[in-house]
Amino acid sequence: PPHHDIYSIEDLAQLIHDLKNVQPEARISVKLVSEVGVGTVAAGVSKSKADHLTISGYEGGTGASPLTSLTHAGSPWEIGLAETQQTLLLNDLRSRIAVQVDGGLRTGRDVAIGALLGADEFGFATAPLIAAGCIMMRKCHLNTCPVGVATQDPVLRKRFTGTPEHVINYFFFVAEELRQIMAEMGFRTVEEMVGRVDKLDMRRVRRHWKAHGVDLKRILHEVPLKEGQLPRHTEAQDHGLGAAMDVELIEACKPAIESGQAVQISRSIRNVNRTVGAMLSGRIAEAYGHDGLPQDTIRIDLTGVAGQSFGAWLAHGVTMSLTGDANDYVGKGLSGGRIVVKPPQDVSRDPTDNIIVGNTVLYGGIAGEAYFAGVAGERFAVRNSGAVAVVEGTGDHALEYMTGGVVCVLGKTGRNVAAGMSGGIAYVYDPDGKFTQLVNHAQVDILDVKPGDGEGAEKSWGTPQQRAVSVENPGMGDPLYHDAERLKVLVERHHLHTGSARAKALLDDWANQLKNFRKVMPRDYAKALKALEDERESAAMEAAE
Repeated sequence: PPHHDIYSIEDLAQLIHDLKNVQPEARISVKLVSEVGVGTVAAGVSKSKADHLTISGYEGGTGASPLTSLTHAGSPWEIGLAETQQTLLLNDLRSRIAVQVDGGLRTGRDVAIGALLGADEFGFATAPLIAAGCIMMRKCHLNTCPVGVATQDPVLRKRFTGTPEHVINYFFFVAEELRQIMAEMGFRTVEEMVGRVDKLDMRRVRRHWKAHGVDLKRILHEVPLKEGQLPRHTEAQDHGLGAAMDVELIEACKPAIESGQAVQISRSIRNVNRTVGAMLSGRIAEAYGHDGLPQDTIRIDLTGVAGQSFGAWLAHGVTMSLTGDANDYVGKGLSGGRIVVKPPQDVSRDPTDNIIVGNTVLYGGIAGEAYFAGVAGERFAVRNSGAVAVVEGTGDHALEYMTGGVVCVLGKTGRNVAAGMSGGIAYVYDPDGKFTQLVNHAQVDILDVKPGDGEGAEKSWGTPQQRAVSVENPGMGDPLYHDAERLKVLVERHHLHTGSARAKALLDDWANQLKNFRKVMPRDYAKALKALEDERESAAMEAAE
């Protein structure tokens, strides 16, 4: 499926920057399909400051892939690798990125050819699997693998006969063949071989008519090297992490990270400050894991305009409050923290008519809270999997591919709301009754929000709370019931954190305004919740007996 936060090479560069911030020690890799033009894309990936690049040939592929994709998509890895190597050398980009090749590598000879064509690293998958016992039944996704390799079925797993020694043995044979080839060619190390395309030649096949038109000159083309230039990876990318605002924030938050002391920080921010909060969250995760710090241990108050990916992967225990506005990707991968964005108090504009955060907000959020006293751009809460959010309006495609969490929209939305939404719930303020026309109804139902807990609420496993209980429990209660109570809690939280005039007006007239809200509920999600409820009830009855 497409990555819904990447529409250009600049978006890819931003994602690489985000990932590098949250874990500076990680190598960020981009995988490209071997096809015509892959060299140009590879040059863009190198300029985007990826540390690693994989060129994947058409002969590999998971057993879960459709056979048509395996046999009719992509091209041989040799073609893609040669084009990538030549393009990177011509643009003086080869030295700063490691190139890996995969897609049907089987032998030491494959590794030798890959190295000579320009690969630093080599990926094996199918061949080691076969060494471990795979018989390529192409059932990897069905849980019915007859030899127990790709299955969770305990009966089938007993059939697995592979051992680590089988795989080790296979790689010993590959390495031995490679050593023989290297000895014949006069190379002492693989590093010496990388990019030495001058050591490759064509062997003419005179007897076969298909070989008469084959010309490998372009694949075997040798790019003239500048003085001192090497055809392999020799230097690290400069990600500019030393200039990140988080370096200063981490130093200021050391008492909280090291001993759990409460810390409050105030700073100004500019749009050149990207991915603020991610590096800090990475250090908290290293120390405390996903649970993070206790709620509100770190509070960071910022004023100004935030750059892209503000609050990305924000960890539990960190509250970032921005007075101003922010660009795209706010709260990307939100992981338990709280994000607040609100306009300055002296601004007279109506927040419900003005954009305060950009596109693709809360992309892939898994936990935490977000409150925006203004309108969000397009694709709000796309692939949200667990975050709780309140916003005062959205652009097109809100709630797209959402799988969990709770979203409340206190204003107008764009079109195509809830396209592909399979989980989570949402509430939308709809005083003019036009919201239903803007919804993609393929997977969701639109329900009225009524007073009370709802029919069958005595089966509920929990009621909404004013505060999140933990990183795993945002305090929203059983999503099948308590709609009116949950909605009021959301609006109250929003007013508490942002001072929203819209939230205050709704709360002051709550008894009359409640009927103007609509609930967005995915149909299959509701069925799954009902099934879980029945299981809980059955288990309780068995325990009582």
